[in-house]
Amino acid sequence: MQKVQETAEKIRTMEIRGAGRIAKAAAEAIRDYAAGLDVTSMEEFSAKIREVSDFLISTRPTAVSLPNAVKLASKYSSGNVEDARQEIITNANLFIERADRALGKIGKIGSRRIRDGDVIMTHCNSHAALSIITTAFEDGKNISVYSTESRPRCQGLLTIQHLNDFGIPTTLIVDSAVRYYMKDVDKVIVGADAIAANGALVNKIGTSQLALAAHEARKSFMVAAETFKFSPSTIVGNPIEIEERDAEEVIDPAVLKELSHVQVKNPAFDFTPAEYIDMIVTDIGIIPPAMAYTVIKEHLGWELGEI
Repeated sequence: MQKVQETAEKIRTMEIRGAGRIAKAAAEAIRDYAAGLDVTSMEEFSAKIREVSDFLISTRPTAVSLPNAVKLASKYSSGNVEDARQEIITNANLFIERADRALGKIGKIGSRRIRDGDVIMTHCNSHAALSIITTAFEDGKNISVYSTESRPRCQGLLTIQHLNDFGIPTTLIVDSAVRYYMKDVDKVIVGADAIAANGALVNKIGTSQLALAAHEARKSFMVAAETFKFSPSTIVGNPIEIEERDAEEVIDPAVLKELSHVQVKNPAFDFTPAEYIDMIVTDIGIIPPAMAYTVIKEHLGWELGEI
């Protein structure tokens, strides 16, 4: 249980960040917990797996990849402990392998939509979005990138380091300069923390600002997302909860304490309507937002009764 608690804390504090990385870490935690679980009764085994699953899922409410990873990794049908344990280990390993392959597939598929000479804008630090950009560059395309700071956690600093390591010309801009520089951009590529059944995107706060500016400027807005980032619960009407982070990420608590009439709002994510999204690049191909329901039903294998 200690490793599960350590993983949960790293996810909660954003030491492990990014929907894909969170999903893999959760699957690994479930796998290792099941492997070391010392119980003999099936009833106790099931109760412990449920307890750990619920605990992990509670750490980041918005990242749909987390409950999807936990549910897919912890599935079993066997009626005895040893067989159920092996099923969980196998399912978790399969999920991790699929997640690793998914990034490569997204990179190859998405890079075909990048033209030589394109200027790309990206937001936050999405491995899926970066896979498209770096694959296009490695294919010999002459591209450059505008990356936002992505405050308050400034994940954009991770993005510019990654792009710099590839030798890709990159410009770091403050978040409020998105509309100002959109005129110089050909495409916007962002990642996803969740995609709802109606094709709406939940991603790092400020993503909807990029989408609106891109729509106004008639620029292509692409989302890069593994299939496990689609949200099954939205099919039956459950909304995606937007996580509110601590005020101390924005302002020194000592300073805020002196401002008796001031409060701080720090949402980690926002919603981008489907009509502002030109395409979603997934590991099963490029789809329009309207196909989100199909991905959830056919590729995640969810039935309504399981949600």
